[in-house]
Order: sequence, then structure tokens, then C-alpha cells
Amino acid sequence: MAKHKKQPKGTIALNKKALHDYFVEQRMEAGIALAGWEIKSLRAGKAQLVDSYVLLKDGEAWLMGCHISPLTAASTHVITDPTRTRKLLLNRSELDKLFTGVQQKGYTCVALALYWKNHLVKCEIALGKGKKEYDKRHVEKERDSNREMQRALHDRKKAL
Repeated sequence: MAKHKKQPKGTIALNKKALHDYFVEQRMEAGIALAGWEIKSLRAGKAQLVDSYVLLKDGEAWLMGCHISPLTAASTHVITDPTRTRKLLLNRSELDKLFTGVQQKGYTCVALALYWKNHLVKCEIALGKGKKEYDKRHVEKERDSNREMQRALHDRKKAL
């Protein structure tokens, strides 16, 4: 049975589906504008990045589809929307790189991870190109062959 890999200590949520569906070419770190109840929920680990993406509109970047579940004790006095759009905080030069990258055919901007950096929540976003079905199969075959080679090396070391 395969062992589950532990997330790094500061990681809140990972988007493994994005790594499966896209060739990641350029990664960036962005801050996120969050409400107080969202921070409490993130401290409890109540976030999902599956199907989340970055919308570039009017010279700004917005995180869409990120689901942060509200805590019942922390969000009693405000109306909570778990999937609201959240503004990403980037420099103008970083925004320009994203805008020029997304304008190329086949490229999109996706969120890869949410993590803590000191006391701030950061979002790792990436410029990626969508994979075709045969690309996914090729990556899977490559992974299997690497696993077989590692297994053979491990067995050989045990025999010695």
C-alpha cells in the first residue's frame, strides 16, 4: 500500500489536479485579500483549491473557485460566502507577465497552493498550458517506468 505524502508544514491546500491537467511553466507568489473569518478557517485547514483558477480582468487578478468553509463559531455575525472571488495582490510587473502569458493560445493561469509565509497567507499561482489526453498518458507511463527502475535498484541493493 502506498504511503501518503505529508504536506509541508506551512501548506494549507494543494491543487494536485492542476499539476495533472497543465504543464506548469512559470510560478509566482501572490498575496490574498481575506476576511477575518477566512483566516480562522484557513488556520483550521478548511480550504479547497480544486477547480480554482485566476481571472485576469481590468488590470487585476482574482482568485475564482477557491472554497473556504466557514467555521460555525467564528462567522456568526457576518454573511459568509465560501466561494467568493478573492483579490490577488501582485506587483504591476507580475500582472503584466501574467496578462501577456494568458493572451498566448492555450495558456491559462491556475492556483497551485495556499500556504503560510510568516503570518501571511500566500497563493502560489502558475502560468500553464493545458495537457492533452496523450500527454497525460505519456507522463503516467514515464512515472511507471521510473518506479520500476527504482524498485529494481532497491531489490539489487538488498541482494548485495
